[in-house]
Amino acid sequence: MIPFEHKDEPLLPLRHFYRRLFRGALLAGAVVAGSLAIGIAGYHWIARLAWVDALLDASMILAGMGPVSPLGSAGAKIFASAYALFSGVAFLTSVGLLLAPAVHRFLHHFHLEPDDEPER
Repeated sequence: MIPFEHKDEPLLPLRHFYRRLFRGALLAGAVVAGSLAIGIAGYHWIARLAWVDALLDASMILAGMGPVSPLGSAGAKIFASAYALFSGVAFLTSVGLLLAPAVHRFLHHFHLEPDDEPER
């Protein structure tokens, strides 16, 4: 979780804001890496694809581009469908983690009283 300051608190100094951005990027990267690992494992063990092909299909689905390899079994098709839905949520979550600190800072700036603004 990324802690944010309350609207009554002063704007966070830039050094701390950049640290918050970096933490959000790390969390977003972890969500993407974990989602990719789930997809690779599923495509390898359920769809019986080679590791490289499983990586390709999982990456393409996670990026929203669609599958590459044809799927032969019903189980593989059900997994691909569930993984595609999961990937949409994972993508939106990672974008939210990346943008939340910047959007919060932008909105927090407009809620400050003129005498509350930090000196530059």
